[in-house]
Amino acid sequence: MVERGLWDSGADVVVGMDEVGRGAWAGPISVGAAVLPRDRRVYKVRDSKLLSGAERESLFDRIAEWCVAWAVGHATADECDALGMSAAQRLAAQRALQGLGIGVDAVVVDGSWDFAGHPRTLPIVGADRTCLSVAAASILAKVTRDRIMRAAATDYPHWWFEDNKGYPGPRHQAALQWFGPSAIHRRSWVFMDGIVWSGVRRFQRPDAQGTLFPSH
Repeated sequence: MVERGLWDSGADVVVGMDEVGRGAWAGPISVGAAVLPRDRRVYKVRDSKLLSGAERESLFDRIAEWCVAWAVGHATADECDALGMSAAQRLAAQRALQGLGIGVDAVVVDGSWDFAGHPRTLPIVGADRTCLSVAAASILAKVTRDRIMRAAATDYPHWWFEDNKGYPGPRHQAALQWFGPSAIHRRSWVFMDGIVWSGVRRFQRPDAQGTLFPSH
């Protein structure tokens, strides 16, 4: 157990972190952070991608209660466009860490790079399948973001966010061709190149020298 090794090394507060929404066309990128107790487990906690939506929802309250502390940080679609995805992910991670409201000794992140920015971060590829705190963070982030996107569907009914949660798909693409992007679409993404006929052009982020380049 990854957390056990960190606890034994003197890290009392170990945070597992995972992101959701990086590959979406619309909505925020979200990063979950979870701190687990040392003496209790919750059955069936594993990578959110291996669970159905109903399973994730049924586990959410149990995991939230199980955690010593947890938080989900977000970066908006506008922030994703303005900052680029890597910086937006770091921003969401910082907001999640701040949301915990406790001091952090070590962080385990899913993946090969340190998006948490903590002095003691352990990146592990596939940590959402092998590290309990990261799996818990994955479920908390996924359910929280899904709820945000289902709520957004009320204001933006034409893009089927209640079903696609902002991710690519044939019906989502057809809606973009017909209606163009909503206010919560990431306008720097390549999909915008196919809908310029609607009069809404792809967002381009200025670099430090003032020249323009596409974010994705």
